[in-house]
Amino acid sequence: MPIRKAPATPNAAIKLFVLDTNVLMHDPTSLFRFEEHDIYLPMFVLEELDNNKKGMTEVARNARQTSRFLDGLISEEAQNIEDGVSLQTQANMTATGRLYLQTQFIEQELPKNFANGKADNAILGVVMYLHNHEPKRTVILVSKDINMRIKARALGLDAQDYFNDKVLEDTDLLYTGVLQLPPDFWDKHGKDMKSGPQGEHTFYDIQGPLCRDLLVNQFVYQENGDNPFYAVVTEQSGNTAMLRTLTDYTHSKNAIWGITARNREQSFVLNLLMNPDIDFVTLLGQAGTGKTLLTLAAGLMQTLEHKLYSEIIMTRVTVPVGEDIGFLPGTEEEKMSPWMGALDDNLDVLNKSDDEGGEWGRAATRDLIRSRIKIKSLNFMRGRTFLNKYLIIDEAQNLTPKQMKTLITRAGPGTKVVCMGNIAQIDTPYLTEGSSGLTYVVDRFKGWQHSGHVTLQRGERSRLADHAGEVL
Repeated sequence: MPIRKAPATPNAAIKLFVLDTNVLMHDPTSLFRFEEHDIYLPMFVLEELDNNKKGMTEVARNARQTSRFLDGLISEEAQNIEDGVSLQTQANMTATGRLYLQTQFIEQELPKNFANGKADNAILGVVMYLHNHEPKRTVILVSKDINMRIKARALGLDAQDYFNDKVLEDTDLLYTGVLQLPPDFWDKHGKDMKSGPQGEHTFYDIQGPLCRDLLVNQFVYQENGDNPFYAVVTEQSGNTAMLRTLTDYTHSKNAIWGITARNREQSFVLNLLMNPDIDFVTLLGQAGTGKTLLTLAAGLMQTLEHKLYSEIIMTRVTVPVGEDIGFLPGTEEEKMSPWMGALDDNLDVLNKSDDEGGEWGRAATRDLIRSRIKIKSLNFMRGRTFLNKYLIIDEAQNLTPKQMKTLITRAGPGTKVVCMGNIAQIDTPYLTEGSSGLTYVVDRFKGWQHSGHVTLQRGERSRLADHAGEVL
């Protein structure tokens, strides 16, 4: 026999998953995410991990972490690794299966027209061998490569994508941060009004079955013609909750840096951004919904007027939409400036809102604003701590959950973090709407008393942009 067979298992339902290299380089913890099932790693996977371990990219770091996991598993096991290595460790008690490594050469069992020496075909050859020599077990190839899965299915082999990194299977179920109250809500839940501490807001104690579905800092509304109701959930426990009315940022008297909200969701966003008790804000929405403009306006007001933050720091993932134009000259900020066109566009809008000072006044204001806005690259964030900063993470849908954790944990005392993006425009390979870091933090932070989220639905750029978004 070319390789030693895995020992017969008493439970035929235990499957054997053959992992492709891209799964491990996408998520090193995938080794421990198959519960009671077994994992098989072909030798070509180990060679590809070795070839990709050098460098400072996310892929290189994941390749090194996978190698460390494998070394720890094998060194802890005293018995022959041909019998399989237990995946259950003190840190991962849920993985009860075994890990098998290819220890001997396997003859090519694929059709002769498949190229020899190619890693993908070598891995498929291993899957074909296990499929033929383990008839009592279900052998499944797990790969992030679509073409790899298509070739496997064309050969009659089972193949699956790696789903354990997904927060949600259906992103339509993602938390929106906004809930429309039914017409009979007040009849079923009562309305015990309590005056606010300074009389600025009104508080309502409510009781009823819908309260179980509410989350802290979730916005609720009810359209009653000329008398709409807008509020945010401040407390929730069982069948009881407390609602607080909002500041109406659609009115010019509440303008933020000359900007007023144009719709309901934009007003909700400004209520989050202007609340000093909210440390973390996530904003989802298609292009033109006002995410960047509202975030910058709130940041400038709280940095320059209220002196709540010392400066604004803006960063984004440098993933090009088209072909890369090569290395860029200059300092870190100069290298990032081509990626920050959205910042300049929105600063032009914010600067035009003040016409009292004339052209010289606007130029001076622009210089003052730019002096308080720092543009930073994600590449140099590790190890930093931001104190009393207003941190804006743009295009956050292109971040992995691990990168998102690295960024958010940079926040020190007095820092507010705003993440915004559109999960329908993901440019990072192997990331999907369900596995994006932005989706991850929206789902994990919902209901925390110091965070808030709003999904913006309505575009406010122009009738041309709105129509293009619908028909194209």
